Amino acid sequence: MRFKGSDTYVATDDLMLAVNAAITLQRPLLIKGEPGTGKTKLAEEVATALGLPLLEWHVKSTTKAQQGLYEYDAVSRLRDSQLGDPRVQDIANYIVRGMLWQAFTADAPVVLLIDEVDKADIEFPNDLLRELDRMEFFVYETRELVRAKHRPIVFITSNNEKELPDAFLRRCFFHYIRFPDKDTMERIVDVHFPGIKKMLLREALEVFFEVREVPGLKKKPSTSELLDWLKLLLAEDISIEALRSKDRKTIVPPLHGALLKNEQDVHLFERLVFMARHNR
Repeated sequence: MRFKGSDTYVATDDLMLAVNAAITLQRPLLIKGEPGTGKTKLAEEVATALGLPLLEWHVKSTTKAQQGLYEYDAVSRLRDSQLGDPRVQDIANYIVRGMLWQAFTADAPVVLLIDEVDKADIEFPNDLLRELDRMEFFVYETRELVRAKHRPIVFITSNNEKELPDAFLRRCFFHYIRFPDKDTMERIVDVHFPGIKKMLLREALEVFFEVREVPGLKKKPSTSELLDWLKLLLAEDISIEALRSKDRKTIVPPLHGALLKNEQDVHLFERLVFMARHNR
């Protein structure tokens, strides 16, 4: 079972190597990188390429590790007991299976995505160590041991908002998705906009990478924001001349709201453009 890329996702050689290494080692693949570099999309593409179901667990700041295993719905059981529902006699009726339970008991191997693990409490990764290592857990309410029928291919993404525990890192295969260079970015754009004019793409990429290099930006535009911007340029039929300038630093890119996502960065960029105009 090897991942060789797909027609809808540009995977570099080192990224494909990392995916296949994690599969061989039977360890979770921990993916880090800037937001918008395709970390979540990778799990989707691997699942599609290998013909496996995808289970997605999107982590929030309030998410607890236990929710990935199961939750006991005591409130529903109490309500049903007050209504005389006979289901209350079996506590298993009130056990809600989490994504890990579903992955462990699937009849065939699955791809399990644990998305943005660093959003949760710092103890969240540690609380999953044993389950991800041994591929089993115990349900105390029903006195049942849930053991994986097939080891899932686990992808864990992180935006580096928090440092992850060393014990957790030891159990993962790690890969950092570097921001694409211009050649790789052209390949990515070609997947999404195969008919785009080469001259327009060249000018747009020049503007995009120059915006990313502006010192002091709070949030640099990402790959997904570039794709949004290109979609708008095409929809609004923005000309190449509107992107081209003898001195790019003296113009504000059209539809720059797709690239700059907070007022501090917009003000910074506008101020730099203003200063450049007056220093000519």
